[in-house]
Amino acid sequence: MSSSHIKDSSFLGGRIPPEVESLSKNLKDVDQELFRKILKAVVGALEGKDCTEVMKSIAESSVIPQEKLCHIVAGMHRLLSEAIRIPTILKWLSLLCFFIRIPEDFITDFSSVVFGNRRAALEATASQNDPRLPTLQELKWRVDVAISTSSLARALQPSVLMQMKLSDGRFHRFEVPVSKFQELRYNVALILKEMNDLEKRSILKIQN
Repeated sequence: MSSSHIKDSSFLGGRIPPEVESLSKNLKDVDQELFRKILKAVVGALEGKDCTEVMKSIAESSVIPQEKLCHIVAGMHRLLSEAIRIPTILKWLSLLCFFIRIPEDFITDFSSVVFGNRRAALEATASQNDPRLPTLQELKWRVDVAISTSSLARALQPSVLMQMKLSDGRFHRFEVPVSKFQELRYNVALILKEMNDLEKRSILKIQN
């Protein structure tokens, strides 16, 4: 998997948010002390605190242009808020930062927020402020063979019947051809293998 492919498409299927791409471009002249001050303010904002005065103080004491600070704050806020809201992103946070060229020390600071003891408070605030989609509560499946059908092509062809129960009590039933089910199984196995291979690289390991 090439870095250019990851830049074009995130692991959720869409492009990397422009705020996150802009973040990497504007961190070049930021030292770790300033980075941590901004990060602390952004985390406070995500927890629902008023950080106006803190950010004003940072802007007044920093030699970084205000426009550049705005890009940094927006990028941090987007990256962390997405990581807190969508558990899938947590596994890929270091990888994502690596490919958009955020310094490794900054990756560690991001990870300490996402995986640290403040995560519970951030999740609680996110759950109160953000709309939530129903989650998968139960999945049942069975293989079925159509004996009588209006389509000769489908006669005696097996298919996978699936039923999902969501957390809001709704049920969804759908049919998947065996060929598509096998394709899905293969792609999932391939992605899991790529994840394991990437996580073995030292640059991507989360530091305690």
